[in-house]
Amino acid sequence: MTRTRFNDGWTVGPNVSVFSEITGGATAAEPVTLPHDAMLAVPRSPHAESGASSGYFDGGAVVYRTSFVAPDHWRTRTIELEFHGVYRDAMVYLNGVLVGQRPSGYSPFRVRLDDALRYGEENRLRVDARAHRDSRWYSGLGIHRDVDLLDMPLTHLVPNGVRLTTPDVDESRAVVDARTEVENSGLRPVTVHVRTRILGPDGTVVATETSPITLRPGAPATVFQRLYVADPHLWSIERPALHRVETELVSEDVVIDTASTPLGIRKLQLDPIAGLRINGETVNLRGTCLHHDNGVLGAVSVADADRRRVRILKEAGFNAIRSAHTPAGPALLDACDELGMLVIDEAFDMWTEGKQPFDYSLAFLEWWERDLESMVTKDVNHPSVIAYSIGNEILDAGKPLGAAIGRALATKMRALDPSRFLTNGISGFVATLTDTVPMIQAQLDGVPGGINDVEGVGKALVDEIGRSQFVTDATAESHSVVDIVGHNYAEWRYEAEREQFPHRVVVGTETNPKDIAANWELVTRLPHVIGDFTWTGWDYLGEAGLGRTSYSSEGGSWSGNEYPALLAYCGDIDITGFRRPASHYREIVFGRRSAPFIAVHRPVEAGLAPSVLGWGWTDSLASWTWDCATGTPLTVDVYSDADRVELRLDGRPIGTEPAGAAHRFTASFVVPYEAGELTAVAIRDGVPSETWTLRSAGPASALRATVDGEGTAYVFIVIDVVDAADHVIPTAERSITVTVSGDGVLAGLGTGRPETEESYLSATCTTFEGRALAVIRRTGKAEAVVTVRSEGMEPASATVPPRD
Repeated sequence: MTRTRFNDGWTVGPNVSVFSEITGGATAAEPVTLPHDAMLAVPRSPHAESGASSGYFDGGAVVYRTSFVAPDHWRTRTIELEFHGVYRDAMVYLNGVLVGQRPSGYSPFRVRLDDALRYGEENRLRVDARAHRDSRWYSGLGIHRDVDLLDMPLTHLVPNGVRLTTPDVDESRAVVDARTEVENSGLRPVTVHVRTRILGPDGTVVATETSPITLRPGAPATVFQRLYVADPHLWSIERPALHRVETELVSEDVVIDTASTPLGIRKLQLDPIAGLRINGETVNLRGTCLHHDNGVLGAVSVADADRRRVRILKEAGFNAIRSAHTPAGPALLDACDELGMLVIDEAFDMWTEGKQPFDYSLAFLEWWERDLESMVTKDVNHPSVIAYSIGNEILDAGKPLGAAIGRALATKMRALDPSRFLTNGISGFVATLTDTVPMIQAQLDGVPGGINDVEGVGKALVDEIGRSQFVTDATAESHSVVDIVGHNYAEWRYEAEREQFPHRVVVGTETNPKDIAANWELVTRLPHVIGDFTWTGWDYLGEAGLGRTSYSSEGGSWSGNEYPALLAYCGDIDITGFRRPASHYREIVFGRRSAPFIAVHRPVEAGLAPSVLGWGWTDSLASWTWDCATGTPLTVDVYSDADRVELRLDGRPIGTEPAGAAHRFTASFVVPYEAGELTAVAIRDGVPSETWTLRSAGPASALRATVDGEGTAYVFIVIDVVDAADHVIPTAERSITVTVSGDGVLAGLGTGRPETEESYLSATCTTFEGRALAVIRRTGKAEAVVTVRSEGMEPASATVPPRD
């Protein structure tokens, strides 16, 4: 099999009727390189139908087109296209003939081209996609993941048809179960051999097996092989060792097809006594929920961006990702395999009851089985995937017949892949919403802000309902069909369930960031609670303003989601990869940082008060540079696991306050602002230990452009506004323009600013907190030079090195 990327040479334009095209009503298409997100080019508006959910982007319908010549020798080959993700309702046409479709925007799917190919001629390929009021977050629009062209002999290995599991592992040997699907597209029966070799991480062959198989015409068959690896290199978070399996299809001593598949050998165990174990060692999941978009690139999945996200998340202390609330892309899973990040891959955000007027619930009954099959085919060879989630806050889950749907999903998943665990992120409140709405409406009548009231009226009511015996009983069947009970925002159930359901294993599938200290104490103390997944580790587009702080006079309500809000702004890490204060706090709670961290609340205009929902953090920044008058009182939080913290300004003691777990790892001070050096000193057993300092920056004097990592196809340039001492100036908001020369183009430019009318497709943006991020797509193997300009400052440049 020859697998070739099919990402170049496409165009995209509005999808208009053929009659409009005939009469000249079509709009000119633009050339694009896949993966691509057409939504970024759609104008935003405060009147967008999806509102804050989509980041105020209206949806649309687009058509992608390309053409290619089919060589004459393809007549004796099998030719397919594999789409890794098209959002959504993809319709694929070749030479005007429908050859495939997929309602889901996240399921990989293959289409066979043979029937519609014109050999020796140009072939026209068209892919239709649309997005309109079908998502609770920014979905993007179009072919947002890679496309591959598959060129196979008539008798061939089925694409993605090699399935590897490790059912029996110890330190001295591992059993590898290899199941290889083979297909005969010819007219006569054939007998071939499947030759399987396992290579160790160093490339040494460690096991081989060859098996014959006879294939009837037009029917696939599976070869089952058990191979034994002595002294295996086990895959783990700390040491993500990867073997490789080379599969050959041999006919009359001639290799006619090959496949190469990564293999991570590891052992999974789960029980309420020892929790989750990997290779015999208990692992607590330091988790984050993660949306699929890649910030300034929109909803595209590219390997370099996904790898950078996983690297930064792991450096920040996370060891697990829950894909929210869609199946993870192959590029993300590859990065998790290689870097050592665990994954709970999630299938659906809805079953039969929709959350938006035109969402996947309209296709669920017809397509759920095929989409689960597609998901398992994608995931089964990734050692990072330890569990599947069959849903998130499913409205059906609190009803008997809804639980029956969950049972059907769980049964299907266990048949497809019995080697992983199953969970379901259930909100007891959401699952019983139909029955509790009248009570909620009665109790919230006249309450400003309703269910999202920032004073906590709504949250208190949600918690009260969630604790009730009614919810416990209503969700019992849905919980019973999975291996790991997933609780969304219900950490107060952890203790009670140990007594009421002693055989349950629990995970916090979704939690508020401000609750991590209390939640992590439960995870580390209760063996049946295996981890916590915060909402969320990395910021994302859509659900605009969810974590944003708004300011209003007394009696005013939260308004953080008003236009031009674009980002959720609830991530530990912003969309550019910059760690916000919550990230450093979490690292301290996890026991992975000993130095204190200083977070300074932004100055508040007199008469205004901050308001934030449960997904937000304090409106703070690690900065002692502020545009406010000297003497302005500022709230300073110092995060620390030490007993006490002393705060000093230019060496002068400001005060000492308790910190550590007993005080939620935070010591707070009020400090009159004065430019200088603000230093926090951790005090352990009465003795000063670790310190951390913030220094006031001077006037902006230069731009700085730095290459972050060495991407293969995409390269990330971090842009900073700095003073004469090379310190980033957090208050700097400067208009910058980026140009690229050489073998590269600007693919995206923007900042972590939560509200903006600037486009990520523009070559100009305004820095936020002194920073911006430019993403460069390589167009060749030579170097590219990135130049950043801002009026009144010397340009800065960064060189993207040549590619081998």
